[in-house]
Amino acid sequence: MQEAFPGLIWQRCQSHFRRNVLDQTPSSYRDEMHEVLDQILEAGSQEEARTRLDDLKERLEEKASSALETLEDGFYEATAVLALPEKYRKRLRTTNMLERFIQEIRRREKVIRIFPNMDSAHRLVGALCAETHEEWSTGRRYLTMDEYFEWRTDRSVEDALDEETSLNGEATAQSATVPA
Repeated sequence: MQEAFPGLIWQRCQSHFRRNVLDQTPSSYRDEMHEVLDQILEAGSQEEARTRLDDLKERLEEKASSALETLEDGFYEATAVLALPEKYRKRLRTTNMLERFIQEIRRREKVIRIFPNMDSAHRLVGALCAETHEEWSTGRRYLTMDEYFEWRTDRSVEDALDEETSLNGEATAQSATVPA
C-alpha cells in the first residue's frame, strides 16, 4: 500500500481495536480500561493520547499487562486519525464505510451464487464501485474533500516555514560562532 500510495496514513478501526484491548483486560479492570480508552482515542492529538496512555500504563501495568501490550502495539495505527482535522475524525476512525461496501458486494453476489469466471466477478465489483462513486459524487457527501485539501496545503506551508526557520536559526548560530 505504501508503494502505491506514498504518504498513506494507515488507520486501524478504533471499534475493533477497542474490542481487542478489552478482550485482553481482566474483567475487574474493564470499566476503567474502557473509560481511559475512550479518553485516549478521543484525544486532541497523538501527543495527548500518548500522555494518557503513559498514565494508564503506570496505573495498570501489573494488573492488565496483556491489554497494555495490545494497546501499545496498535497505538499509532489506532490514533493515526488524530493527525487529521477534527471534522474528519468521526467518519474515518472506524471501518464502517468499508464494511458496508463489502456487505453490499456480498449481498449482490449471493444472488448470482456461482460466477462463470473471474471476469464476471470483477465486473460486478467494478459496477458496484462505479455506482457507489456516482452516489457519493452526486448525492449527499460523506466527506467534503475541499476543506481537507485546504488544510493539507496550509499544513505544508507551515512545515516549510518551520523548516526554513530552523535552517535560518542554524545558519545564524553557525555565523555567530565563526570568527570574523
